Amino acid sequence: MIKIGVLASGRGSNFQSIIDAVERGYIDGEIRVLITDNPEAYAIQRAEKHGIEPVVMKPGDWENRDAYYQAVAAELGKREVDLVVLAGFMRIVGKPLIDAYPMRIMNIHPAILPSFPGLHGQAQAADYGVKVSGCTVHFVDEGMDTGPVIIQAVVPAYHDDTEESLAERILRQEHRIFPYAIKLFAEGRLSVEGRKVVVEGKRNPGEVLINPPIED
Repeated sequence: MIKIGVLASGRGSNFQSIIDAVERGYIDGEIRVLITDNPEAYAIQRAEKHGIEPVVMKPGDWENRDAYYQAVAAELGKREVDLVVLAGFMRIVGKPLIDAYPMRIMNIHPAILPSFPGLHGQAQAADYGVKVSGCTVHFVDEGMDTGPVIIQAVVPAYHDDTEESLAERILRQEHRIFPYAIKLFAEGRLSVEGRKVVVEGKRNPGEVLINPPIED
């Protein structure tokens, strides 16, 4: 059983999908803590409802960015966290946390990386006029959405899509693939070779980790 620490800044819908996956036994893990930089985040209410400890850590309470992420790493370390999950954490993770959890921090981004990194990936895709979009779960490195890709899901994009309509379609896939990526990690099936994430063990016939099933 892996111990999970979640970082979130807002409503926490991906956090909820992970909670649900743990509670139904899909992920062999335990969520040890929610850390948020926003004392008003709805994710706090989700944590409290499910008996998960919420910890508010506002960056302004530390002297600099490195000190903040050292403190975040220390809080996760106190709880013996194995995997850090960014579920709508609206900050670029600092080096002290990345060094403490190398290739053990997962993020989900609402675009098919490496296209449209950074903020408002859905708006970038809609404005560009792409015909498909989607989401990506990746390990976190020191760049902005540049870490090795674990899993992706694809949705259609239409000429009259707005940021909101495309985001809604993508979010449904986020709730599927983020728990799936964590499940693979919990089963010890993920390793990183250079830029490539290798998935070990049995796969479903024809599985290519694009729109994968969440049950296997």
